[in-house]
Amino acid sequence: MDNQLYDYSPIVEREPIHWPGDARVAFYVGLNIEHYQVDRPSTSIFAGTAGLAPDPLNYGWRDYGPRVGFWRVLKSLDRHGLRASVLLNSDVVDHYPQIVRAGLEREWAWLAHGKNNSVFQADMSGDEERAYLTEVVTTIERATGRRPRGWMGPALTETFRTPELLAELGLGYVLDWTNDDQPYRLNVPGMLSVPYSVELNDISLFVGKNLSGPDFVRIVKDQLDQLYEDSADSGRVMALALHPFVVGQPFRSKYLDQALAYVAGHPGVWLTTSDGIAQHYARHHA
Repeated sequence: MDNQLYDYSPIVEREPIHWPGDARVAFYVGLNIEHYQVDRPSTSIFAGTAGLAPDPLNYGWRDYGPRVGFWRVLKSLDRHGLRASVLLNSDVVDHYPQIVRAGLEREWAWLAHGKNNSVFQADMSGDEERAYLTEVVTTIERATGRRPRGWMGPALTETFRTPELLAELGLGYVLDWTNDDQPYRLNVPGMLSVPYSVELNDISLFVGKNLSGPDFVRIVKDQLDQLYEDSADSGRVMALALHPFVVGQPFRSKYLDQALAYVAGHPGVWLTTSDGIAQHYARHHA
């Protein structure tokens, strides 16, 4: 079947986007704060035990994130004055409330990221998915005091109904369709796609490609430099996707700092959140 969710739009044929303060690149950190069920397989560093229950090797690797890695990443974000766009599993609210409190103290943006990262809604019926999304959104609203404005599915999963159901719940954008350097309007009233990245992503780079810390810094710099060059006539978005159990490892910490320092010190960069990007685009360009 053909894709009905959005239309083809070559970036060279669009009206120019102008970011606040004449910035050329809008930058945000997509910080994945996730909960994993102990008896379900998920993102793994060693495939040999991934199907076991329990799987101490891989579950423990992931569980390092909320216990230790998050708090190291938090210091880096604070050091460079960056507010996170938190991709929040709603189960985090009950399992790791200290993390939610830390984000509330810093006025972070909260996006719904499913219930946990062990359950996907891809095979749900319409009624099941509506109930699932409603529970996720209302749980996050209760914990943060505000209904989330954006969505990213666990492992970027959706059904063909997801954007419409999210619009019914009052959300305004999704990150799942990682096909652009600019926001664009979906063929669902009130819904945008905001850029996210599966390549400028610590799981892809460190786990998928086994790259080093210096490689990571170079790639972040190259991404920003190219987007800045591209943005001479129209603004671009740069998303940096982080997972505390990956980039929060001690031997990677200084490289995250180096990468964030380069971005934060670069001229013409709007340090913002995915909420800020969606709101500005909806008001001025959609």
